[in-house]
Amino acid sequence: MSARENVLGQLIDMSRWLGEEGREFAILGEGNTSAKISEDSFFVKASGAQLSNITEDGIVEVCFGKALDMLDGLEMSDSEVKTRLLDATINNESKLAPSIETLFHAYLLSLPGVGFVGHTHPISVNAITCSAAWREFTMGRLFPDEIVCCGIAPAYIDYTDPGVMLGRAIRDAVNIYIAEYGERPKSILMQNHGLIAIGNTASEVKSITAMWDKTAKVLAGTFNFGGPNYMAQESVDRIYTRPDELDRKKLIDQL
Repeated sequence: MSARENVLGQLIDMSRWLGEEGREFAILGEGNTSAKISEDSFFVKASGAQLSNITEDGIVEVCFGKALDMLDGLEMSDSEVKTRLLDATINNESKLAPSIETLFHAYLLSLPGVGFVGHTHPISVNAITCSAAWREFTMGRLFPDEIVCCGIAPAYIDYTDPGVMLGRAIRDAVNIYIAEYGERPKSILMQNHGLIAIGNTASEVKSITAMWDKTAKVLAGTFNFGGPNYMAQESVDRIYTRPDELDRKKLIDQL
């Protein structure tokens, strides 16, 4: 099996796992996924394909350069965006349209150490991101495994129109995050939209998504008992840098 075929197989498996109905991370055509092939191109879910039953026929290859150029160009109409996304595809005889959110996948996959990206709309997470106090209630960390899997904090995106505007908003938010924390985020919460998990491997994307699902459920449950009791920042920092926790994180990401 070639390296390219291996990446494609991992992307398909990850996508189906994220889209499995019982997990309630994505339904129908919701969500999208991607994987880096090389410095020149990446795979991304085609528009309209379903994560739960996706095959290679629902995945399209896209040129990094052409996709990233769209983030820096002039404003475009919806039809122009569609045309340019199609023009950015490679070996696309079926003329599959890449997901409208391809641009933020291109940006995130261009970051060092990122190999896979999974964007989903978990019911548990969206119950929070669609609430009035979504930032306030997700600012603190609740338990060690949340920190180990999802990072020291998520990046935040106020609701933004999907496409070029969202890609630019994510790029700006990630740059601010890197300036503050000295590293990229593992997860992004998007107001009234959903979750983005950013990983080196497909397994890491799955673990981040699953742990955010648990975190959202635990957070919601705390309001039955007086509200959340967030961990002290010094404890969060300690968990995030403990060697044994870093080793455990590596094992989790291999599951």
